[in-house]
This record gives sequence, structure tokens and C-alpha cells, in this order.
Amino acid sequence: MSHREGLRTDSIYFTLNGAPFRILGGSIHYFRVPRPYWRDRLLKLKACGLNTLTTYVPWNLHEPEKGVYCFSEQLDLEAYIHLAAELGLWVILRPGPYICAELDLGGLPSWLLRDKNMKLRTTYLGFTTAVNSYFDKLIPRVAHLQFKRGGPIIAVQVENEYGSYAKDEQYLMFVKEALLSRGITELLLTCDNREGLKCGGLDVITLLMHLYVSGCELFVLQPQKPLLVMEYWCGWFDVWGEPHHVFSAQVLKELLDRGVSINLYMFHGGTSFGFMNGAVDLGSYKSQINSYDYDAPLSESGDYTNKYHLLKNLLRSFQSKLLFSSLKFLILFLGCSLPHLPAVQGKRVYEPVVLSEHISLWENICPVICFQPFSSDDPVNMEDLPVNHNSGQSYGYTLYETTIYRGGALNSRNHVRDRALVFIDKHFSGVLDYRTQEIVLPQSERILSLLVENCGRVNYGPALDKQRKGLVGDITLNHIPLKKFTMYSLDMTHNFINRLQSLKWKSTNQNPLYPAFFRGSLVVEGQPRDTFIKLPGWRKGVVIVNGQNLGRHWSVGPQDTLYLPGPWLKSGDNQLIVFEEHRAEGKVHFAENPQHGKITDVSRQLFCTLL
Repeated sequence: MSHREGLRTDSIYFTLNGAPFRILGGSIHYFRVPRPYWRDRLLKLKACGLNTLTTYVPWNLHEPEKGVYCFSEQLDLEAYIHLAAELGLWVILRPGPYICAELDLGGLPSWLLRDKNMKLRTTYLGFTTAVNSYFDKLIPRVAHLQFKRGGPIIAVQVENEYGSYAKDEQYLMFVKEALLSRGITELLLTCDNREGLKCGGLDVITLLMHLYVSGCELFVLQPQKPLLVMEYWCGWFDVWGEPHHVFSAQVLKELLDRGVSINLYMFHGGTSFGFMNGAVDLGSYKSQINSYDYDAPLSESGDYTNKYHLLKNLLRSFQSKLLFSSLKFLILFLGCSLPHLPAVQGKRVYEPVVLSEHISLWENICPVICFQPFSSDDPVNMEDLPVNHNSGQSYGYTLYETTIYRGGALNSRNHVRDRALVFIDKHFSGVLDYRTQEIVLPQSERILSLLVENCGRVNYGPALDKQRKGLVGDITLNHIPLKKFTMYSLDMTHNFINRLQSLKWKSTNQNPLYPAFFRGSLVVEGQPRDTFIKLPGWRKGVVIVNGQNLGRHWSVGPQDTLYLPGPWLKSGDNQLIVFEEHRAEGKVHFAENPQHGKITDVSRQLFCTLL
């Protein structure tokens, strides 16, 4: 193979293989898109006029238990990069170890928190040892796909947004060396906002901005260097209980006219399926929804939006101008027409499904389908439970039970993470969360049960180190700490659901005792198509289809539908299971498009707040 010269930053523009190069990138996360749709989404990125794919790599999904690695099927990163190369796209890889990405714990695995002294994103030995073990598995899978070795990877990001709040001066150098020592030879990048660049960069690494700032501000920060907005925000994420966020386009044309390279975050957001979502805590905790639509040019289900067509027209006009410019940038599509737009995936509104069977959480479910119950004098947080080969519980619910001998004031002491349903002798008594930390219990000897949900670990900010879930300390009854707990892990994984199926279910004609699981069958005739699940009249819980956890449903919105990809259905019978905490309407409905409640444009607000 002839010598290839990688991406360089020796002048005011990038060069690739010695020729001027403009990065026109877009972010699509392979772990948020069903694998059968990878090709469709990447073709749509290329057809829009972009030449570079960027993706994060989620450590928590690739190493869900300590020493257990997953790089196949939905998580086959190599296959994703090979596909990008096949379609003629360059790749910028963002391997972390921390990625943020509105992912639980910013993409860090929760088993790290079993170390009581853990200091995430620092040179603390417990953290760096874990990073080294992970990189030993990850980096060899991508190093041979670098540009200089004939692959599509032209740059690799060192960590993510480090200077925004993390301050270990040696940490970025540790990550850099961890990449270099394992064979990463392409250009190394950092990504941060204006304030973060002052303390989060490395002199030897090209410093890049995120946010949608104007070109003139970028020139001040990086005179005589090529400019790249690593995260030009096309939209924003949503949290439960607040409006759906949209984001109006603002300064992209100005950036392109000034010669700035861009990466659209997100070009296609996809879905944080299951319990993948993170949370925000900048003074108050807010759990993020499962949809990662992000008001992106491609919708959650891969549909073209008005924003997509505006972007495509802008990029086509921009590339036409370059044909006649004195500086002929090397752009993938320069001198040739863009590909035809791939067809939109068909959708279907299926007939409502009656969930004819149910089984209550209290009908001996926990002793049968949970991991071996664990007893302790004091409550134990999820991460420290002796489950999953001593990697603890990462997601879902944990049931804590103890006997109380009197009534009175039950106080969480703010030790509930993040939301607890309180039951007395299996009857609902109230909710404990960040806002409600005390409820009054009736008198007499009773069994007290607390079903505690991890609603998503914070993915950004100084609260990252404090993300242990479940009961993280004592709870008191009349100011006296409760003792002698029995704990059950309800993580709702594939194994959990399989064990659940083996139990005896009842007809829903009998009044269910909540929380409960409800089961029914969706019959699909012909080729399965994408659809959206609606649950009017239901309150809060989880939806599982053919063993795939689609995510949470919650009547507080803004997400009123859950995306169900066609490839996860089959012709014939498809099993639907809904876990419901409070109230079931009895039917599952379907819609052709997603539905949201109130909508708000946050572009101006973010521009003023974050710059």
C-alpha cells in the first residue's frame, strides 16, 4: 500500500493526503439505530451532502459487567465503520472513555462505582486501570481501520468536553498516551466550549469548539489554524415533565462561508432504547426521555425533515461555489452529483392490542425471577448488590423490603435515587423522590416495600461521581433508621423477561394488584413496518416487545409514543409486555408518527446561556 498522509493542521485549512480538505460531518450513533437501518441512515447522511460520519463509543454498553465485553450484533463497531467506508464516508471516532451523549453516566459503566473511593475522569488508579483494560479490548478493533492503514478513520477524539468542569491536569495526557500506545496514529482532537478550552485542551492537540458559535469567535480562539465546530447543535434533548425542545437553524451558512469545517450533532439522533438514557443535574435532577430525536435533520425513525432539505440545499449550493473557487477543497462529492435520496421507510398503524394477561409484582415474582434475594442490616445501593457476577445492578428497579412495627413519618433523608413507590402490605402509600422526602404511614405491624427506580444517571457535570442508585443511605421512621432489609434486583434484562414468561399469568378480567406486568400479542400480516406505540390511560412503566426493551412510558410527557422499529417485529405473533406502576388502560395503541405535548424553541436560550 502506498504511503497515505493523514489529516493535518499545518495551515488555515485541513489537508488529507496532502490536499485541502473540508470536514462536512454528521453524528449518528450506531447504538441508537437498529442495525438493519445502519445503511439507510448513512446513505441519507451522504445524500444530504456530508462526507464524514462521527460516532461516540459507549463503554457502558461494550463492557456491561467488569471484564465482559460486547462487540457483536447491535454493538459491532467494526462493522459500522466498514459500512461507512463502503459507502464512501470518512469517520471521526470519539471513543471516550467518557462521552456524555445523554447516556447513563455519560457512557461510563456503573460497576466503576463499586469502588467507594472512585474518582471518575481522573488519574485515580482505580479509574485508569479500568480504562486501560477497556482500551486493550477496544482500540485493537479500530486501529487497523485508520486512514494511514487504508481505512476511513481520519481523526480520533481524546475524551470529551473535559475542561467544562473536570480539572485533573494529567488526565487528558493519560488518555492521549493510552490511545497512542495502542496504535492510534491519526490526528487527535479535543472538543469543548469556550471556557472549557482554557483548561481542557492539550497543546499538541487541535482544539475544537462545540455549540453553534459564529465563525468570527472561532477565529479569535484559533488564529492560523483550521477550524472545526465539532458539535454544531441541530437540536436539543428532552427531559420528562418538560416541553419537547426544538432548535431553529442559525449560523451554519456563515460558518461554511468562512471556511469552517462542521460536524452536525445530531444529524440523526435515533433512540436511547431500554434504560440507556442519562439525566441532567445542574441544581435539580431531571431524567431524560428515551427518544433522542434531537430535532435533527433525520427524525427518530429516519424520516426526512424540513431541516434536512434546507441543509441539503445549502450544502449543494456551497459545493457548487467551491467548483469555481481558487482553493479547490477535497470534498467527497466535489465534481459529482449527490446520490438519490433513499426511500422513506414505510410505517403502519396496527390495530390496538388488548393485553389479556397480567401478573402482579407481588405474586411471588421476586423470589422466582430475580437474582437470589440479598439481605442486609442496612439498605445497599444498586451498584453494590452481589449480582451480575459481582458487577452490581446497572439499570431498572430494586425492591427493598423490611418489617415496621409502628406507623409515623417515613423520611428518605434524600437517599432515594431516583424514585421510590412506597407500599404497606403491598398496598400503595405514596412516592418518595427528590421533591417528596417524607410521607406518613399508618399504625400497626406491617411489611414496608420500596420499589426504587434508577431513572438514569447524570451524564454531565460535577454530580457524575455521585450517581449510585437505589437506596444510597438510611431511611428513617420517626427519625430512627430502618434495618434488616431484603433486596430484589428487577433489572428487566432479557434473562429477567425470559424467567417472567415461565410464570403463571392471570386473565386481566381479574383486578390486578399494581405494579404489574401485562401481556398481549400483536399479529403482523405481511412485511413488518415501523410504528409508534401509544398508551393512553396508562401512567408509568416500561414497554417490552419480543424481548426488546423499548424504554419508559410516563404520562407526564413530553414523549407520548415509543418508537418500535419494523425489524424488531416479525410476521405473525409478536409479544408485547407492559410493566405498569399505577394504572393500566388495557390496550396498546399505535401511531404512524411520534406525538409530543407542548413544544418550545430553545435555540436562543442556549445561545445566551452557554456562550
